[in-house]
Amino acid sequence: MGTVIAINGSPRKKWNTATLLEHALNGAAGKGAKTELVHLYDLDFKGCTSCFACKLKGGKSYGKCAMKDDLTPVLDRIARADALILGSPFYFGTVTGEMRSFMERLMFPYLMYTWPPASLFARKMSTAFIYTMNVSEEQMKEHQYPVHIGLNEGVLARTFGQAESLFSFETLQFEDYDKVVFSYADPEVRRKRHREVFPQDCKRAYELGARLVKTGGQPAGC
Repeated sequence: MGTVIAINGSPRKKWNTATLLEHALNGAAGKGAKTELVHLYDLDFKGCTSCFACKLKGGKSYGKCAMKDDLTPVLDRIARADALILGSPFYFGTVTGEMRSFMERLMFPYLMYTWPPASLFARKMSTAFIYTMNVSEEQMKEHQYPVHIGLNEGVLARTFGQAESLFSFETLQFEDYDKVVFSYADPEVRRKRHREVFPQDCKRAYELGARLVKTGGQPAGC
């Protein structure tokens, strides 16, 4: 039934983003897929260094990142996967630095410097991005987050063939709000939302994972 890999771009392994990714993988596993969750903050790696080895004519690393670090085997496994799910909280209006560095290493080698731009990825692979954020849906739009979200979805779709996004708003940030300086919102409202709304987000993540297994990886042009 294929393999689904999820990439956690949050430094937390047991909080909102990781939880949603785990539910998505459970949904995929429920359809018979093998699953893997990768925590980027466990890995020692850098973003793209513009060596352009992946673009050299006849080069041994053409279409593949030449850097060798903890991310290398992860990229190799993704190349063979049937679906990919990325997850990140929003920091200063976009994904975390670790996630951004990962995305550079993941997609730049497949990008062909042609017009129009094309992808060297040899087949279609289902992809999705799960976002968690402190703001409401209305504030997300006011703060121009959809610009970054649209760019991420667009580059995933151009590289792998298809992409979708899932959002979890006004997430619970702290176990104990009394220990931190926080007046951005009412902590009790956040706790209530976490009890009532976050389980619905988890359900949507589960359904997303199951859906990705159905669409799966296909040869290019299908």
